Amino acid sequence: MLKKLIGAVAITASFAFSGIASANTFVFTAIPDEDETKLIERFGVVADYLEEQLGVEVRYIPVKSYAAAVSAFRNNQVQLAWFGGLSGVQARLLVPGSEALAQGTEDPDFKSYIIAHSSTGLEPMDQLNDELRGKTFTFGSKGSTSGRLMPEYFLREAYGEAPESVFSRVGFSGNHTRTVRLVEAGTYELGAVNYKVWDAGVADGSIDQSKVQLIWKTPGYPDYQWTIRGDVDATFGEGFKEKVREALLNMDDPDLLASFPRGGFIPASNDDYEVIRETAEALGIID
Repeated sequence: MLKKLIGAVAITASFAFSGIASANTFVFTAIPDEDETKLIERFGVVADYLEEQLGVEVRYIPVKSYAAAVSAFRNNQVQLAWFGGLSGVQARLLVPGSEALAQGTEDPDFKSYIIAHSSTGLEPMDQLNDELRGKTFTFGSKGSTSGRLMPEYFLREAYGEAPESVFSRVGFSGNHTRTVRLVEAGTYELGAVNYKVWDAGVADGSIDQSKVQLIWKTPGYPDYQWTIRGDVDATFGEGFKEKVREALLNMDDPDLLASFPRGGFIPASNDDYEVIRETAEALGIID
């Protein structure tokens, strides 16, 4: 794994994919929804697992942004990606024939949380109300399903206005970990965060709940998935896509699954994310 991690760090520094992996190397990436060091640790071991299952060299390549993950997929610099709902839709629109293969057991019913700094005095609520108006608010990445797309959808649904009209200042933190830290520090009074990141931070004690707390949960929606390019069989041999699907669905090592974190993986299809595409179109995020 050390070899893979060294290569990954070098790629991150230069964002130069060429010359690192051979033509027969199967390369994957993941949206940078958490701090980079956590992602490298998580996906380095996933690369080891896939290499053993697929019988080819496998490399994980970290990227700096959600848009960079989509671009790398479009340009065939990676053949597989752990995308969020929105980034997966964007990638599949750009690469005809690409396919959602697998999703976490939790992903058909994913959620976002609205969190608040303690200074707001806000308490958990069943419905969004006018107590949030006029406060500062941060989303995660602009391309995040759980950090931007779906929270914005539900905010618009609740208030009948764009977030910029509801809040005094709206920002984008870049990832879920940073959203929590910004609200915890009081830089923003409110934020939208992936529920998995929040729950993990509460469980391991890295979130100071005396400074920031959960105040609202969105309804469920489909989110993360593994998406693969449609031309992998031409590159790696007939049936390779199905081998990848099988390897993902059979991933049952508790340590591997905990790094996502997911309870396991189940089949996914492009149709599962049609509601995400429709929502992104309605909000003008995609054409």
